[in-house]
Amino acid sequence: MADRVHPSAKPNGNATNIAAGAGVNPKAAAKPRQFPPPAAKNQMYNPNRIPYRPTPTAYHRHNRRRCTCRRCFCFCCFWSLLLICTVLLLAAIAGAGFYFLFRPKPPAFSVSSLKIIQFKLTTTSDDTTHLTVKLNLTLSTKNPNKKLIYNYDPISLTVNSNSVLLANGLFTGFSSGPNNITIIHSTLSMASQVLDADSISSLKSDLRRKNGLPMKILLDTMVLAKMDKLKSKEVGIRVTCDGIHGRIPTGKTPAVASTTNAKCKADLRMKILKWTF
Repeated sequence: MADRVHPSAKPNGNATNIAAGAGVNPKAAAKPRQFPPPAAKNQMYNPNRIPYRPTPTAYHRHNRRRCTCRRCFCFCCFWSLLLICTVLLLAAIAGAGFYFLFRPKPPAFSVSSLKIIQFKLTTTSDDTTHLTVKLNLTLSTKNPNKKLIYNYDPISLTVNSNSVLLANGLFTGFSSGPNNITIIHSTLSMASQVLDADSISSLKSDLRRKNGLPMKILLDTMVLAKMDKLKSKEVGIRVTCDGIHGRIPTGKTPAVASTTNAKCKADLRMKILKWTF
């Protein structure tokens, strides 16, 4: 009995494809589909965008040089400020240590006596008024320190009455040791000083007062502090003595001014360039 060939129950895929695509090359059908290449990123987002160009080497060198100079300048400023602050800090520490160790005190001044030897107002034929004054002044200065020595330059003395200059003088320099009291005797004078109308009226009104003529004594000098081998720089000092009143003498007897309420105050005079404080 002859064998029969039965067709498969499942359709043949290859046969179907071949039948459907009759006349098509099988190699071309098996080849995968080709897609176009993706567009460039800059063209995808902004086609008109200018492409990036690297910076030239010379520009990099210029920037690097400028950054280096700026860095050096900043370092120099930083170290300079640090050095100045360190020096100031050390000076402050040394000054504080010196102060707490030796306790320096300023010199003290007081007025012992003031005698008015001559006080004359004269008016000449040309209607000018002249003032002639002669005074004897006695001051005392004390150094209250135990180890410091004060060296004084020549002292300039001036006596004023309000804004009117009465007399002036000069006292030689001296040295004041620790816990030492120095007496200053000086003669102050002013001969034939021409006064204006305001000064004349001020003097005449003050002479009518019950207490007499108000007077102020000014002392200007330079002082240097010394201790063993240590020396300070010379510093200007001004001493102002106020609260003195006196009357003009009668005859040849000098008039003694009242110095009971006299008080003296010493201030440092620091000169910076052209200004004195």
